[in-house]
This record gives sequence, C-alpha cells and structure tokens, in this order.
Amino acid sequence: MELQRNRFKHDLAAGKLQIGLWCSLCSSIAAEIVSDSGFDWLLLDTEHAPNELPDLLAELQAVAAGSGTPIVRPAWNDTVLIKRVLDIGAQTVLLPYVQNAEEARRAVAATRYPPAGVRGVTGTGRAARYGRVTDYLKKADSEICVLVQVETRTALDQLEAIAAVPGVDGVFIGPSDLAASLGHIGNPAHPEVQAALEDAVRRLMSVGKPAGILTVNDEEAKRYIGWGYLFVAVGMDVGLLSRNADALAKRFKAS
Repeated sequence: MELQRNRFKHDLAAGKLQIGLWCSLCSSIAAEIVSDSGFDWLLLDTEHAPNELPDLLAELQAVAAGSGTPIVRPAWNDTVLIKRVLDIGAQTVLLPYVQNAEEARRAVAATRYPPAGVRGVTGTGRAARYGRVTDYLKKADSEICVLVQVETRTALDQLEAIAAVPGVDGVFIGPSDLAASLGHIGNPAHPEVQAALEDAVRRLMSVGKPAGILTVNDEEAKRYIGWGYLFVAVGMDVGLLSRNADALAKRFKAS
C-alpha cells in the first residue's frame, strides 16, 4: 500500500489558493457533513475547542472521503501532542504561538523521524494504515506539512527568520491574538492590526512562504486573498450553526 499523498501540502507549494473552514464543534458527524461542502481544507481544532484524541480520530475518519484535507491544530507546540496527532493519521498540523525560529525548528523536528527529527517511531498506527504502507517510516516525512502560527508583536518581529526554517511549509497569521498583542483585543479590524496583517503577507511573499489567515467576514476574506494570503479559512462551523439557527428562530418568532 502506498502512502497517501498530502494534496494540501503540494497545492500550497504550487501556489494554489486553498479555501478552508474552521471546525470547532468536536463532532465527527458535523465534520463529515462539511467535508463534502467543497472546501480545500478543514481545520480540526484542539487548542480552543474541547477536542480530545479519540474524538479527533473519529473526525479524521469521518472526513477521509470528503474534498477537504484535514488539518489538526494541537493545543500547543508540544512534541508529545504532535506525535499523537500524527500517529492517528493527520498529515498537516497547525502549531500555535510560535515566537521565534528556534520554536519553529522544534515544531518541525517533532514531525520528523530520526535522524531528521525527534518523532517517536511506530509503523503500526493508523498513519501507516496499521503497518500496511510500504516503507512508511522512510516516506512519512515527505508528506507531512507543518504550518506555524505567528500571532504576537514579538513573533512578527521574527517573521522572516521563522519562515526561513527548513520544513516550515506555511505561516498562519492569527488576527485575534495579534490584535490583543497590539493593544486592540477583540478588534482585529482596527487599522493598526489590518496594516500589520497586510505587511505580514507582503513580507512572507517576499521570502516565498505561503501565508494563511482566518476570518468569518466575506469582505475581509476577499481583501486578504487580494493581498496574497494563500490558505484562507472563510468561516467556522460554530458560526454557521449559531447564525443560521438564530436567523431561523427570528424569522418565525418575529411573525
């Protein structure tokens, strides 16, 4: 059996725009529903969602046949958390709160088998199709995609150094945490924050590194894409459910 090709990783490297959806409902059924909606990627969150490993495994199984490549965000840039996510079959990880090049190097090392990294060795987990993938241990690194989050003023000052770390496939700019770091908590639309977001993607493009971002506002998403952001989450499953449920109730309660 051959190792699964990471479509997201290769399309991102080819400069293709990747439109995604943030998934925080911690439900395999919800994940399965949106997996057939046509998104290029689905972010399965464990940092700001009560998602644990068995639930995450069920979500990965649920989206396997859909159009969107699953991306998992571990709760922290932690070697053990990353290892467990990779072993259950995730090939792309989004690692929060990377502040400098050294932290980016540690993130990459956690996804690579020795001697290139420090990922613990097992060839019998779901990632290896329970031992059926030929030479999984020798091939796995080539299909792992590492995305790191830059979300503070300190990290922005180190942006080019972070992006230059070998094995970093893309840099995600976190608008909400960046807004807080810049003194505008709860207001990522503030002009200073927006200027920082535009400057960040410009700097990343100048060094040839794809930039990512999240927004639930259509006009913002279009603006970010116009600026050059290449992997863009344009909504959240929680928001889709809450807004549509609120609107439906309002239409009938109002009458």
